[in-house]
Amino acid sequence: MFGMVRPCSHRLGENLKAQWMAHLCGLCLALRGDHGQFARVVTNYDGLLLSVLTEAQVERAGGGWRRTAGPCPLRGMRTASVAQGDGARLAAAVSLVLASAKVRDHVADGDGLLARRPVAPAARRIAGSWGRAGARTGSAVGFDAAVLVDAVERQFGIESLAGPGTPILTVTEPTETATAAAFAHTAILAGRPGNAVPLAEVGRLFGRLAHLLDAVEDKETDAASGAWNPLTATGTPLTEARRLADDALHGIRLALREVAWGSGVSPEKHSADGRLAHLLLAHELGRSVDRAFGTRSCGHGPEGAFGPPRTPYLPGDPRHDGNPYGGEPPRPDGRGFWAGCAAALGLCCTCKVCCADEFEGPWSGRRREGCCSSCDCSCCDACECCECCECLSCCDC
Repeated sequence: MFGMVRPCSHRLGENLKAQWMAHLCGLCLALRGDHGQFARVVTNYDGLLLSVLTEAQVERAGGGWRRTAGPCPLRGMRTASVAQGDGARLAAAVSLVLASAKVRDHVADGDGLLARRPVAPAARRIAGSWGRAGARTGSAVGFDAAVLVDAVERQFGIESLAGPGTPILTVTEPTETATAAAFAHTAILAGRPGNAVPLAEVGRLFGRLAHLLDAVEDKETDAASGAWNPLTATGTPLTEARRLADDALHGIRLALREVAWGSGVSPEKHSADGRLAHLLLAHELGRSVDRAFGTRSCGHGPEGAFGPPRTPYLPGDPRHDGNPYGGEPPRPDGRGFWAGCAAALGLCCTCKVCCADEFEGPWSGRRREGCCSSCDCSCCDACECCECCECLSCCDC
């Protein structure tokens, strides 16, 4: 799972969280349906934005954009309403091409196992297969994936020629062009051609942000391994990268004001149709920038990273287990070592340790939070108005 827009469930609220999960599951199932089980590994947070944008622009009366999916381990074996249709398939196509480019980039940089001879050729074949699959699915929904493939090819050429003094925006241009085309196509799928221009601008700036933030986050690692990094290669300081990122955020918010959602109103009115899209692109992107540049601390950690403090049980209390912060009592019967190992294996195989909001500890039986359930928001302590309230009625973006 990769991507820079990783919203916190505390800020989304129950309604928007259910919508976001519907698009995430819809993307995953679209990949499986068209390309098999293994293709689900390319499910990513940023790709589902295309599904969100497509559905947000259609008239509610149109119908056919949701279906009930069967039980899944990542949902605790529960059924759920998930997104379907051309928006989810467009997201799948773009995700496949992006994953193909990522694998090829890692092979070229010789990262980890991909530097080894037996692995690199296999990785190239998988990347090529994903690229072709993405092109087929894109064509099926009327999107010419050649613009994505061309962007990937041009990216390698531009990077090979870039050096000190090369403008960083020259390096980010292929990514900007590709994402602009994908975002604009959501307007075509939704029957809102008038939205194509502002959404192309949103996509262009989103692509710029994706490239910049990836470079910022990998800068130290790339320096240690000797891998190519656009900021280091062009001599772009972090202060300039942050200025460009902030300008891109501002431009995205301005462009979103020109988009008409399913109800025919702009996000300034915060219709139910565009609420999730607005939250993700106008607010969560800003948090992604803060996270990449390390300018905002987590509101739930480190002390609160695993929820509010629990009642401290005193020594002698049967619920006290030596933990000075207390906790809930263990299972009355507990689990033996081998039974706990079996339970732990099941949790890992179903990804509950990472993806579930809560799961039962394999040995103690205590409730634990999933590794990905902690967040960087502060709205549990103090509501931040439009970022926490589902109505978004006070937002002026």
